[in-house]
Amino acid sequence: MSGAVMEKVARGSLVDQAIDRIRGAISSGQWAVGERIPAEAGLIEALGVARNTMREAVKALAYAGILEVRHGDGTYVRATDETEAAIMRRLELADLHDVLIVRRGLEVEAARQAAERRRPADLRRLSELSREVADDEEADEVVARAMEFHKAVVELSHNPVLIEFYGAFSSAVAAGMRRMAIDGALPHFDVGAHNELHVAIVEGDPDRAGGEAARHIDHVLEGVREQLGHDR
Repeated sequence: MSGAVMEKVARGSLVDQAIDRIRGAISSGQWAVGERIPAEAGLIEALGVARNTMREAVKALAYAGILEVRHGDGTYVRATDETEAAIMRRLELADLHDVLIVRRGLEVEAARQAAERRRPADLRRLSELSREVADDEEADEVVARAMEFHKAVVELSHNPVLIEFYGAFSSAVAAGMRRMAIDGALPHFDVGAHNELHVAIVEGDPDRAGGEAARHIDHVLEGVREQLGHDR
């Protein structure tokens, strides 16, 4: 969890200002989707507000679908904004298999654009994430690292619409895959496909990058079909 210090709120509408500070921490990536935010005492100190003000701010963001309060566990980031939260609510009702099919289309195009538009700094980060995925063995960690890798590929497309739209889908997919991991039904990840996709992007080959992205998602889809009993 990041130790960055948020700016204390000033006089005025303290609840609204506290909401804005929390939103800022989420949108900046200080608190990522799926991450637990500081406990009540820490949040009060960081914001510099009274307990009731902080609780009202958290309650409002939970109602909006941005935060999720898990009693006895803590408060977690559920979405980066209301748009993503609304999409997440819809996707929660959808079949993971159907969500993955849509994700396939997004990732194939993102991989193609990434190969065409990637920058040197992008490639360094992608290389680091590729190694991290290969080094992990715990199922839940594999899901987290793999999703981070794919998110990085999408960001390399430098297509803001694609990046924003993919965010909600990736959150829904990660949630579904984590549930499968908890149930011991997580499909085996083809780490080699990540490596091949990484190489295709580094070499600036959009056709190959799109093909590798499709191959990887098809592998995941096949595993999900087997676990969920879907026909082809």
